[in-house]
Amino acid sequence: MTYDYREAMKLSNQLCFPLYAASRNIISLYTPHLKTLGLTYTQYIVFLVLWEKDGVTVGEICDKLMLDVGTVSPLLKKMEQAGYITRQRKPDDDRVVIITLTKEGKALQKKAKDVPQKVACGVNLPPEKAKMLYELLYELLNNTPKGEKG
Repeated sequence: MTYDYREAMKLSNQLCFPLYAASRNIISLYTPHLKTLGLTYTQYIVFLVLWEKDGVTVGEICDKLMLDVGTVSPLLKKMEQAGYITRQRKPDDDRVVIITLTKEGKALQKKAKDVPQKVACGVNLPPEKAKMLYELLYELLNNTPKGEKG
């Protein structure tokens, strides 16, 4: 059997496309709920990291979200300007910046508490299929090489 590049080059045969399109659809489900909180999706996922563990470094946030510093730093500046976080340099290493939630940043978690459930309802997958998809996506993430950051 010979390799047919024309068949391989069809959009319908690309793994990247359904992942890309599904990702955009899922993120769009978050938008109306986050808009009422004054958040973007990317700010929301930064908050998810901080609500899970407060007082983390910028590098830890980048690693957890698989984003580069150039993407995360402007978000953190806006979040600080909004009064949700503080950024402080580590006393023994001024290259390391620690991100800490303010009282307002902590309170926002309660305001956002229904977002995951509302989005899950919009996905319209039975729980067992949603769990299977989640597991497959993390398997894919863990088994594929990471692209270059920044």
